[in-house]
Amino acid sequence: MEIRREDEVEDISLSASTMPNTGTNALGHNIIDFISQPSSSIRNNHSDLNIQIQTCDTNIRASPLPIFLKFEDIEYKVRNKQGSTKNSPLKAVISKVISSQVNMDQQESYKKILKGITGRVGPGEILALMGASGSGKTTLLKVIGGRVLENVKGNITYNDISYTPALKRRIGFVTQDDVLFPQLTVEETLLVSAFLRLPSNMNRQQKHERVDVIVKELGLERCRNTRIGGGFGKGISGGERKRTSIGYEVLIDPSLLLLDEPTSGLDSNSANRLLLVLKGLAKAGRTIITTIHQPSSRMFHMFDKLLLIADGYPIYYGKTKESMEYFSSLRFTPQIPMNPAEFLLDLATGQVSDISLPEDLPTSRGSLDTDKSIIKYLQLKYKTQLEVQERTKNQAEKAPEHLQLAVKVEKDWTISWWEQFKIVSKRTFKERSKDYFDKLRLLQAVGVALLLGLLWWKSKIDTEPQLRDQIGLLFYICIFWTSSSLFGAVYVFPFEKLYLVKEQKADMYRLSVYYVSSTLCDMVAHVLYPTLFMLILYFMVDFKRTVPCFLLTLFAILLVAVTSQGAGELFGAAVLSIKRAGMVASLILMLFLLTGGYYVQHIPKFMRWMKYLSFMYYGFRLLLKVQYSGDQLYECQTKQGCRTLQSSTSFDTVDLNGGLQEIWILLAMVLAYRICAYFCLHKRISQSNI
Repeated sequence: MEIRREDEVEDISLSASTMPNTGTNALGHNIIDFISQPSSSIRNNHSDLNIQIQTCDTNIRASPLPIFLKFEDIEYKVRNKQGSTKNSPLKAVISKVISSQVNMDQQESYKKILKGITGRVGPGEILALMGASGSGKTTLLKVIGGRVLENVKGNITYNDISYTPALKRRIGFVTQDDVLFPQLTVEETLLVSAFLRLPSNMNRQQKHERVDVIVKELGLERCRNTRIGGGFGKGISGGERKRTSIGYEVLIDPSLLLLDEPTSGLDSNSANRLLLVLKGLAKAGRTIITTIHQPSSRMFHMFDKLLLIADGYPIYYGKTKESMEYFSSLRFTPQIPMNPAEFLLDLATGQVSDISLPEDLPTSRGSLDTDKSIIKYLQLKYKTQLEVQERTKNQAEKAPEHLQLAVKVEKDWTISWWEQFKIVSKRTFKERSKDYFDKLRLLQAVGVALLLGLLWWKSKIDTEPQLRDQIGLLFYICIFWTSSSLFGAVYVFPFEKLYLVKEQKADMYRLSVYYVSSTLCDMVAHVLYPTLFMLILYFMVDFKRTVPCFLLTLFAILLVAVTSQGAGELFGAAVLSIKRAGMVASLILMLFLLTGGYYVQHIPKFMRWMKYLSFMYYGFRLLLKVQYSGDQLYECQTKQGCRTLQSSTSFDTVDLNGGLQEIWILLAMVLAYRICAYFCLHKRISQSNI
């Protein structure tokens, strides 16, 4: 196969002259007419829409690549822990005796979510997935979008090509919960997406113009400079937040747009307006699939196709306007005027109190198994009347070769690593700056420094008790900045997990860009506050008043803080759970504290290896070597006369004149923790779904 550049392939895919004359396909489209039709004429054909989607520069932004999506016999199962013999010793014993029990346990160990779903949708169409809560709508959407790949059976093709990572940047996925950074404004959120995802042949001005068009067309002008908000902060409304999420994905002209409950939590006016937006996006050449729970009658008729799911089984697939006619042919008709969507959901759940039933239904109305019988009846009718027809159409229709070729082309990164780093770093710093410069955090550093300075005011080392007091202060400083940096870093990745998974699934930027940006931005706080802390405390407690000693002491504290930050990142990346991250950090901190060299100096041989893993052990030793020298005298007023500090029992395990090799050990730990944290984060994010 001849290898072409991506822009050349897309030019071919959008050229009518190179297409074979295939006529009208089974998707209800004339492929030649659709693809060769310019976007302006498409908009003219749908002038009745209030919202029209335009491109900011037709010379640069081509129409999205048409994607004809087909899915056949989709099945998905998840492990059911309750059915596993590992959790039931009795089952485990019986299964060894009765061989049939083994097969039963194996079947029970998995629960089927999707049970053979078939359908198709093409450019310019909106497919609605309807069903009761827990029926499998969102799961099917994730499977189609490539978000769930394991334990999936069936065949999903995009222009007759199976899913590949190259499709990531052609698919937009809008989750039910709007995953947006709360501290950024609407415009800043869209600009970040534009700078990271729009092609490199667009300059900054054109990307700004593209954002302006999206803001205008989605009706976000009033709130463009308002923070997203959410959680504990005020921000934009739910409808505005949902439209921002859609704009975040639409900005890059995705060929396939997937939306999970986009109208959830919106009033009828906002929901209708949102559906008009989606209708305009579809008419611009995109393939759109959305889950919907119970739309209004007006919204229901905006959908081109409908897939009705009951307990993971399809009970209807086809044109939305033909759904009522189909169920009427089965002699299911509403006895009172009702919303078509409400009627269909009642059938999907088996609740038929106001619906007439066919005479050949196995059970009568009012029996205990009426709902299950109705669902099974509808599933059987679907298999005999609709499914065979849909499978035949899926197998008969083939996408043009140039579209198959175009969908295989992998998109390179739109900008370089350094440019991604600058954009992500700027966003990260703005998002976390409120935490970096928090007044309580400043008050804590200054307040603790003043308190320690007053408690150890002008401390001396003339006697053994005084020396122990000052050594205790040095160890407390290690504890304070270890715990502060460790707990400040351990929650970063768990808190931002959803944002990171979402953006990595969309291939917005390299994971290394995010990790380096996060680490360097957070390092501002881990350097600023210890420096301010030591500037206050150092001269109050009368440590050695020389410039080299002060700088080395500050450097040692910063090394401890930065190493603790790396350890916190590692533990946070390893678990990616807010609850478990705090628990792990507490246990590790306690371990490092006990083996730090202050409470226990003479550790038994079989436990001695633990102290070499503790960065507090090396940080504390480094501070002792910086502040004290082995030939320094003290206890000069006693009868025995002056003694050297090295002779003190406090330094039995520390050679004060033994050099500063702890610096190199801590620097190695700084790198080792971060390298391990990056690979842990990479593995956990690749395994995560939202």
